[in-house]
Amino acid sequence: MDERTAHDRRWIGLAVLCLSLLVVSLDNTILSVAIPSLSEGLGATTSQLQWIVDGYTLVFAGLLLTTGSLGDRYGRRSALSLGLLVFVTFSALAAFATAPNQLIAARSLMGVGGALIMPATLSLLTNLFTEPRERARAIGIWAGVSGVGVAVGPMLGGWLIEHFSWGAVFLVNVPVVAVALPAGYFLLPNSRAERRSALDPLGAVLSIVGLVALVGAIIEGPVQGWTSPMVLGAFGFGALALTAFIAWENHVDEPMLDVRFFKNPRFSAANLAVTLAFFAMVGSMFIITQFMQFVLGYSPMEAGVRSVPLALMLVFVAPQSNRLVERWGTKVVVAAGLAIVSVGLFVASTATPEMGWAGRVLPAQLLLGLGIALAMAPATESVMGSLPREKAGVGSAMNDTTRQVGGALGVAVIGSVFSTRFAPAITERLSALGVPAGAALDTAKDSIGGALGVAAAAGGDPKTIDTPAGEAIAAAARDAFAHSMGRGLLWAAGFALLGSIVALAFLPARAVDPSVAELLEFEEEDRLAALGGAEIEPALEPVP
Repeated sequence: MDERTAHDRRWIGLAVLCLSLLVVSLDNTILSVAIPSLSEGLGATTSQLQWIVDGYTLVFAGLLLTTGSLGDRYGRRSALSLGLLVFVTFSALAAFATAPNQLIAARSLMGVGGALIMPATLSLLTNLFTEPRERARAIGIWAGVSGVGVAVGPMLGGWLIEHFSWGAVFLVNVPVVAVALPAGYFLLPNSRAERRSALDPLGAVLSIVGLVALVGAIIEGPVQGWTSPMVLGAFGFGALALTAFIAWENHVDEPMLDVRFFKNPRFSAANLAVTLAFFAMVGSMFIITQFMQFVLGYSPMEAGVRSVPLALMLVFVAPQSNRLVERWGTKVVVAAGLAIVSVGLFVASTATPEMGWAGRVLPAQLLLGLGIALAMAPATESVMGSLPREKAGVGSAMNDTTRQVGGALGVAVIGSVFSTRFAPAITERLSALGVPAGAALDTAKDSIGGALGVAAAAGGDPKTIDTPAGEAIAAAARDAFAHSMGRGLLWAAGFALLGSIVALAFLPARAVDPSVAELLEFEEEDRLAALGGAEIEPALEPVP
């Protein structure tokens, strides 16, 4: 397909890209409600359940920079098509797995497909939409769909579990890919970098090793303890590998990721904003979804339905955020978005069982959706708009990597603060009720589910809390959960506020002229003459 035809069909192409993106963004959360069913259906241990979830995340995050670079070299539509094919193949195998290890393997290989899909969608978008205003609007729609997939996943997963079986959460990908794969082949251009650079195999290996070790340490931190030898070793190994990656990329003639991109405050500060937006969204959803199920007593589907307000805010606000950027500038809009996220997290931190869903959770979700939509779309556009078009794949991969790291950090940090507070909180409350030290108290300290099990056992029925003693224990457990959740969300609110301050300090007020981004392909010595001897730094100043 020639560029003229692709441009004429760009909005149809955007719909195909968003459909492809939806497969990946849904899969990040749809599995969360299927964990109990997987435990029963496959007899998976706690460790195996963890690897079913984390195996995908590790492979996905580790490969993003490499697959983005390969898409730039060999064709972004080819990367997207291959990714969809890999993803749907192993989704089908996952749906019919008969043993936990089979599912772990299938899920991990789904991560390969996801790593090919996600960077390709954003890099194709930036090559379809070259006019800055249209590109900002298209990225807003893309960001909205990305957030919707994350928010709607639990609801869709809950519905599928209730009406079918755990395998349905994987088979749902089949009809989506059946439409997206042929549509992408016929409606999208196979854009690639105009100049095919040399492969960077050592850079690819170092980036994969470093990112896998880093994300693995973040995931294991709350489970093993942040000071455990395994976690500290993984952090140290990851830091060493990523340091070697940066040194190598500075040394090699044709790097996979030119680390000089980070000298541009628009690129580096925007990536931090994306990281913190996903930190807030994924981390808060992780704990608030549990609050709705364990404390407020909703079923998985009912809890998922009550996550829709956040998704609706993303759908309607993200595509409109570019209009606010045109009036107020990127700096103000992104900073305001992260500040609103901080307020939303603070509101959520004050939730109690007595207030129900509408008292604190609903307004918090609306604020979170508004703030994330305002921050995420302009920050993503800043990342992509600050790079030459031929680097769109690796730029998109960098943006996607920050999302994965941000989400993993959100779950890890909020989960860790929660775990640190929950055990002493439940111990204090149950001791006041006269529950003696022993197996029952140890079980209650382990999790809210364990505490509610102790409450049920107090009445003699393992499934029903039907005695005054059981009700008192259950009320204490719910109160301890809400208190501990509040502490975790307050930490998250602090991080979001810090991100708002960073955006105000380092993001340019307005976007860099795209012609400057094209001119500055980070070959400074060759470009100085073209700029009339001007210094590079002023060229990166905001354009009024």
